[in-house]
Amino acid sequence: MLKLFEHKAFDINTVVGFGLLNGVSIGFLNLCLGFNSVGFYQMTKLAIIPCTVLLETLFLGKLFSRRIQAALFVLLFGVGIATVTDLQLNFLGSVLAALAIITTCIAQIMTNTIQKKFKVTSTQLLYQSCPFQAVTLLIAGPFLDGFLTKKNVFSFTYTFPILGFIILSCLISVSVNFSTFLVIGKTSPVTYQVLGHLKTCLILAFGYILLENPFSWHNIFGIFIAVIGMVLYSYISVKESQQKATESHVQLPQVTTEKETEPLINGDAEPNKIQDPSHLVASWNRPGGAKDFQA
Repeated sequence: MLKLFEHKAFDINTVVGFGLLNGVSIGFLNLCLGFNSVGFYQMTKLAIIPCTVLLETLFLGKLFSRRIQAALFVLLFGVGIATVTDLQLNFLGSVLAALAIITTCIAQIMTNTIQKKFKVTSTQLLYQSCPFQAVTLLIAGPFLDGFLTKKNVFSFTYTFPILGFIILSCLISVSVNFSTFLVIGKTSPVTYQVLGHLKTCLILAFGYILLENPFSWHNIFGIFIAVIGMVLYSYISVKESQQKATESHVQLPQVTTEKETEPLINGDAEPNKIQDPSHLVASWNRPGGAKDFQA
């Protein structure tokens, strides 16, 4: 309505499948956090990057250089030190974590490939897929909440402050979805995950500064290593992109054609009337034309 973007419809099967997959991945991530410790959940988020790299390499033929892999390892190592504390394993939680990793990786890869395949912007893709994503969560959410917590979400007493925070949360979520689709579409799923780990480091830092959360030296050390990994990844990615652009730039030979200055048939003459041959002079007999002819 505000003319900020133009509606563009494309393959409905792709849109429905993508929307459902996004809703399912969000559900699995929340279930993973509910059935596992915070430390194991952080390990699950760390596993998304190597899983994405593996899927893109196997199914899309994308190659990641050794330097990129080394930078990602430094990043994951630092985030692991800063965030992973306790690792409490259980079978159901492990299964949910595996499903969350796979669905999240596929959804983020599809976010990038769909935008490029159908020539749509991040906003157009989000506009098309969000209704199916919302329906998926609306149907599955209350059912799973009731199954897991034995409580009905609709029987909760909603006050005005609670409704206000819910609306605020929804508005922030829209911004998060918009920025997610935009970043993945312009860069890659792996770059988006790197940015997500920067967010994790910022959460730890702001939690310590604003909320006075406990902060230890291994948190500081892990964040420092993670930032080094992010800087290395960004620097190497930019350098490799510039190198590929240079290598792919091929100068086509410039073919110049000499325009005829004097046509054999005069366009101003009467139709079907050919000029008198006596008025035609060979180009090499014109002044300065002999040199051109000899050349």
